[in-house]
Amino acid sequence: MPQHPVDLPTTTVRLDHTVVHATDRRLSAEFLAAILGLEVGAPFGPFLPVDLGNGVTLDFYEKRDEPIQPQHYAFLVPDDRFDTMIARLEAVGTTFYADPRHTEPGRVNGLFGGRGAYFDDPDGHNMEIMTRPYARPGS
Repeated sequence: MPQHPVDLPTTTVRLDHTVVHATDRRLSAEFLAAILGLEVGAPFGPFLPVDLGNGVTLDFYEKRDEPIQPQHYAFLVPDDRFDTMIARLEAVGTTFYADPRHTEPGRVNGLFGGRGAYFDDPDGHNMEIMTRPYARPGS
């Protein structure tokens, strides 16, 4: 019997969505979607989704009464789109860095034979774009 597209093997666990807290959900969702070359979806209750195209959605949720606790979000991106993303960051005046501590401005890294860069979104979330996944022991 063929599997339904959302049925997963019993040994598979997959991230479906995660919430990204923002002071202005539209501003943050549109910023990230523009940099990554994606689109902002229709509101879903209090959430404004950005579909990453791999079955995972970032659901931007507005939190105005409390400070935003910055998080780290890493995106594996196609190598042939990386330079375009860097150009988009430059076009909107957002500094990118080669390192997660933001000490190497305007540079990209060459980790694991790929390229990567870090940048802040409007609420200070540390966003990362990378063209190669990190090598992990045993993988």
